[in-house]
Amino acid sequence: MKRNIYLMYAMTFLQGMVFYGAIATLYRQAQGVTIFQITLIESISYALTIALEVPWGMVADRIGYKRTLVVCCWLYFLSKIIFWQASDFGGFLAERVLLSVVIAGLSGVDTSVLYLCAGPENSQHVFGVYNSLGMAGLLTASAVYTLFIGENYRLAGLLTVFSYGAALLSLALIEVHPAPEKAEARALFGATLRATLAAPGLLVFLIAVGLLTEVHQTVTVFLNQLQYERCGMGSTAIGAVYIAATLLGLCGVWSAVVTRRTGSRRAAVLFCLAPALACGLLAFTDRALLSVGGIWLLRVSDSLFRPFQAQLQNRQVQTTNRATALSIHAMILDCVAIGTNLVFGALAQWDLRLAFGFGAAVCLAALGLLVFWRRRTHLA
Repeated sequence: MKRNIYLMYAMTFLQGMVFYGAIATLYRQAQGVTIFQITLIESISYALTIALEVPWGMVADRIGYKRTLVVCCWLYFLSKIIFWQASDFGGFLAERVLLSVVIAGLSGVDTSVLYLCAGPENSQHVFGVYNSLGMAGLLTASAVYTLFIGENYRLAGLLTVFSYGAALLSLALIEVHPAPEKAEARALFGATLRATLAAPGLLVFLIAVGLLTEVHQTVTVFLNQLQYERCGMGSTAIGAVYIAATLLGLCGVWSAVVTRRTGSRRAAVLFCLAPALACGLLAFTDRALLSVGGIWLLRVSDSLFRPFQAQLQNRQVQTTNRATALSIHAMILDCVAIGTNLVFGALAQWDLRLAFGFGAAVCLAALGLLVFWRRRTHLA
C-alpha cells in the first residue's frame, strides 16, 4: 500500500501547483468579477457540493475508491481548462460548478485511501505529509509566478492546466476498497446515516471544524489580497509574501509532533485562539508588516490543524461505508461554509475590517464548540 501513498503524495504536489494562487482574487477582478460575486460563486459551489456529497459517497463505496479518484482527477483537469478560458461571472461560475462535482467526489475518498493504507496509528503523520506536499506544490508555483509570470494572469492559468495533468497518475493506483457484492451494495443509506451521526457530539465537532476551515479559506485565499492592497503593497511584494506563507504551510508535517507534545486538548485550544488573534490583528491594522504576520499566523495554525482534524474525523467513522460517512461529514461542513462565505463577502464589500472582526468571532465560537464536544467524547 506504500505505492498508493506515494502516488497520492505526487498527485497532491502537482495539483497544488496553482500558478495563479497568489493573485486568485485579482485574477477574477481583472475579468470584471467583484468580491461579492466571488464569494457568491463560492456559496453556490458549496450548495451544489452539498447536493452531490452523499450520492458521490455512495457511488464511491460501490464502484471502488480508485475509479472514483480517476474520474474526479480528470474532471479536475477539465475545470482548470475552463478557469483558464473564463472571462466573466458566468465562466468562473461554470468552473466552480464543475469543481463542486470534483470536490464532492474526492471528499472522503482521498483521506480514506490514505487512512486505510497508513493505518490508524500513522494516519496523522501521513495526512501531515500529504497536506504539506500540496503546499509545496503551491510554493513552487508561487515562486514561478513571482519570478517569471508577474502580471500575465492568463499564463498563470495555462501553467495550472499543465500541472493538473497529474490525473494520469491516478491510473496507477491500487484499489483499497473493491466494489462490494450486489446484495451488500443495496444497504440502505439510512443505516449509514444513523451509524454516522451516532458518534457522540459529532455534529458539534463538524460545525467547529467548518468554522475554522472557512475562516482560513476565505481570509488566506480571497481577503488577504485586498488587505495587502489596502496596505499599499504591489504585485511583486504580494507574490513574495504569498511564497513565504506557502512555505509556512509546510509545517503541517509536524502536526503529529505538536499535538503529541502539547496534548490534544491544548492543541485544540491553540488552533482556535491563534486564528482569532490573527483576524483581530488584521481588523485593527493597515500596516503591511502586521498584516503579513496575521496571514502567516493563520496559515501556520491551519496547516497544523488539518492533519489533527482529519485523524479525529476518520476515527469517528462507525460504518464500513467510509466514503459515504465522510461525505455526510462534508455535507455538514459545506452547510457551515455557505453561511460564513456570504457573511464574509457582504462584510468585505462594506468594510474589510468588519469581515476580519467576524472571522475572530467565528474562531472563538469554534473554541466553545470544541470544548463542548470534548466533554462528550474521549477522542481529544
